[in-house]
Order: sequence, then structure tokens, then C-alpha cells
Amino acid sequence: MKLFRSHARKLMAGMVCGAMLLAGTGCDKEVDIGQNAQNNTEQPVQQLQKITVGEVAHSIFYAPSYAAMSLGYFEEEGLEVDLINLQGADKVMTAMISDEIQIGLAGPEANVYTALQGIEDQAVIFAQLTQRDGSFLVGREPIENFSLELLGEMERAEIIGGRAGGAPEMTLEYVLKTNGLDIGVDDESKPVNVRTDIQFAAMGGSFLSGEGDFVTLFEPTATQFEKEGKGYILTAIGAHSGNIPFTAYSATKSYMEANPDVIQRFTNAVYKGQQFVANNSAEDIAPLLQPYFEDISQEDMITVVQRYKDIEAWDINPVLEPEALEKLMDVMALAGQLEERADYNDIVTTEFAEKAIQTVKFE
Repeated sequence: MKLFRSHARKLMAGMVCGAMLLAGTGCDKEVDIGQNAQNNTEQPVQQLQKITVGEVAHSIFYAPSYAAMSLGYFEEEGLEVDLINLQGADKVMTAMISDEIQIGLAGPEANVYTALQGIEDQAVIFAQLTQRDGSFLVGREPIENFSLELLGEMERAEIIGGRAGGAPEMTLEYVLKTNGLDIGVDDESKPVNVRTDIQFAAMGGSFLSGEGDFVTLFEPTATQFEKEGKGYILTAIGAHSGNIPFTAYSATKSYMEANPDVIQRFTNAVYKGQQFVANNSAEDIAPLLQPYFEDISQEDMITVVQRYKDIEAWDINPVLEPEALEKLMDVMALAGQLEERADYNDIVTTEFAEKAIQTVKFE
């Protein structure tokens, strides 16, 4: 598993300035790396506290977090973040419960599942990061004036949708059904068939090998496929789904109770990152993500960031509202993955997010 550490603010200021020079924009304008983010409870920190964070996947979809690391926001809060890609929400939950990581980034549906299993020291969400589905429907050919309804008019429309019970697959089902399509899940007799037999990490490779007519991919993979002529982005699933809490930060009850200061400082940094991304252009954000996606060109990075900004994929603050969780459980129920609803208060706390909003100040 590849390991990433937060970068010092001074180093990133130089990188951003260098990127601006390469782009021909110059550095005469001050690069506001810190965005003048302050916290009225901030104290001088002599030594950084290391925490290990497991992410469900490594994607530009999580840009506010990567921006926060590059801008030094976690270091401002006295934290050194070791970020590990665990490649799956179930693996993130397992790692948290077994104390292999302190904080996890995954879809809230995983918290719902674990809560309904009756796990005593369950993972509790304290900061929402993304508010829409971040995947894109990719086809083998460009389709002019594409609409979801066109899928139902095709002789065959087989979509590689990902693991059953995962947020991307369930949201895809939700979007197709609410647009009036008669779909099957692993059912070739239906006009539109969503396949759930291919794991998330293998979806792109399976599509390239000839499986399916369409596939849902996250960035930067979707843009890479299109640039190489291996597929064509037809629509953003998040543009059709409406707001759904798609990824959020969690920690176990025991860790949260023992380390409320760590959770608060982490949430402060996430909020600063969300605000930076919300209030800056794709051109300003892209250089901050480059250290975490070294194989992506600056031009492509800007394109991807703008795509996510266009669908308002990123939340502007870390609060996960009750109605948002209810919407997610509606999606889960429609996909046949939820018979009983979890209690919002059992799996979400807004204490740290609300305090971050109150105490983090921007000049």
C-alpha cells in the first residue's frame, strides 16, 4: 500500500508558484497557501502527533483532503497524517475496528451496515467530505446529446456497476430507476443490466478487456480512458443523483472518546480544505493535488477538478445532516440492501463539525 504524508506549507508554496510559472501566469500575485485560516483555540505545537488514516480509494474525488494536506492545514492543527489506500469500505471499517488505523474515509453506507450488525465499538461519522456520487458513466463510443433515457432505447445496455451494496452501485441503480428505466441487476433479460460481479478495483480493466457496454469510473481513471481513446465520458452520475453523503470520516467510539482533541483538530483541517476548494478555481487547486497523483498531467488535473466542481461534488462544511443520511438509506433500500434503518444518532456526531465551523476563522 502506498503511503503519503502531509507536505509542509513552505514546500507547497514553491510548488504552486512553480506550476503557475509553467502555466505562464507568473507569481506576481500572492499565493495564499494558508487561505488565512485560523482557529481561535490554536496553540503552538512543539511536536506533530502522527495518525494513520485509511481511505476507501485513491481518487481526486477526495480533493479537499489532499488540498488540506498540501496546504499544511493538518500540521497547523498539530497532526502528521499517514494516508493509506485500503481499497474498499469494508476494509476501512475492519481496519478501524481492529485499531490498525485511527480514522477512516469511506461511504456512510458502511457505517449503516456495521451499526445494524450490533458491533459495540462501531465507527461513528464525524465529518462529511463529499455530497454527491463521484463516478462517471463511460461508454465505448461518444454519444451526442446523451441522456439516461437513451439506455432504455438500446438493444443492449450492460453496465459494469461495481460491488452490490456499495454506494456507487446503489446510486447508479437509484439514478437509473428514478429516470424510469427498467433495469436488472445481474439479469440479462432486462433492457438495462447492471453487473455487480466485478470488484471496484477491477472495473476499468474488465471494461478494457471487452466486458460490458458501459462502466462507471471515478477520476482520474475516467479522464485517462477518454484521453487514450479507450472510453468516452457520457454523464456524471452525481449530476442525476442529487445530494447524497457519499464519503465521510469516521472513528470508533472508543477512539473518539479517548481522543476528542485529535478528532477536533482533524475536523478543523478538513473544514479548511473544504473551504479552500469551494472558494478557489480548478487552476489554483490542481497544483496542490499533483503530489498525490504524479501520473496525471496538470492539464488533466484541472479538467478533473472542474468536472467535480461543476456537479458540486464536495461539501462546503463537514456536517452530515439527518435528512442526508435518510436519503442515503432511501438509495440503499431501493437497491434491496436495507431492510431496517439505522438511527442517525448512533452513527453520526456533528459535535466536531459544528465546533470547527464556529472556531475556524478566515480573514
